[in-house]
Amino acid sequence: MATPRSLIAPLSRLTTSSIAASRHQAPTLASIPYQSIRCATTKAQPKKKKKARNTFIQYDLKKTEPFSLVDAMQYIRAFEVGRNPSSSKYELAIRLRTLKNGPSLRNRLRLPHPVKTDLRICVIAAPDSKGAAEARSQGAALVGEDDIFNQIKEGIIEFDRCICHVDSLQKMNKAGLGRILGPKGLMPSTKAGTVVPNVGAAVRAMVGASEYRERLAVIRMAVGQLGFTPEEMQRNVKAFMDAIKKDISQMKGPVGKEIHEVVLSSTNAPGFTLSGDFRGANSIAAKELSGPM
Repeated sequence: MATPRSLIAPLSRLTTSSIAASRHQAPTLASIPYQSIRCATTKAQPKKKKKARNTFIQYDLKKTEPFSLVDAMQYIRAFEVGRNPSSSKYELAIRLRTLKNGPSLRNRLRLPHPVKTDLRICVIAAPDSKGAAEARSQGAALVGEDDIFNQIKEGIIEFDRCICHVDSLQKMNKAGLGRILGPKGLMPSTKAGTVVPNVGAAVRAMVGASEYRERLAVIRMAVGQLGFTPEEMQRNVKAFMDAIKKDISQMKGPVGKEIHEVVLSSTNAPGFTLSGDFRGANSIAAKELSGPM
């Protein structure tokens, strides 16, 4: 049996140097300076703002089926079956390719076949003047000065158009009607052609004429009643299109307005894109759309 002395003897041969050598053989972790520890982060890139469009978005007509005038009228009359032909009206919408901040079109047109409307016309003129008498004879609904001013200030506006005689312009401006009639598009002005020296002729022209105005790159106007024949509609549509083209050509500066689409609809029917043709290859005879519905 081994004695304790015999066990201790081998251990005594281990020198301090051998123990130190064994320590150096063990793997050690080198200390990493604090400054060298970094996180793999990326700087957030600012989002690029989309450039705002300066033109109105219009539909791609490649995906739209165009209709001739006769075909569009046939489908529209099918939607209007059972309704009074004189109460429902054909409406033409002209979509434009134009700038958002560009000038807008506004004018008045007398169609070859006028569309009867119940326009109530107000004429601002001295009640006992010659102009007031002419306005009444031409069918003006309201004629006068102070009485009309008071009604407007009270919020009673019972007219669709307003004309002012040049002699009553200063009195109308003093009444301060611009803040009431201006937002409604009813304020008479020389630029709009509603401040005139001859109110009788102006009323007569306005009763038989239709007014159109560009809103959000679209111009709308009634171009006929359901009782109109295709030939009458063709003449009215052509007159309207010619007037729009003339207005665009007379605008000054880089306007950049172009006709993009022409859509025919009615009071109770959807819209049909017109191809520009009167009849198609498979269209019905125009005379079949001339009779009662």
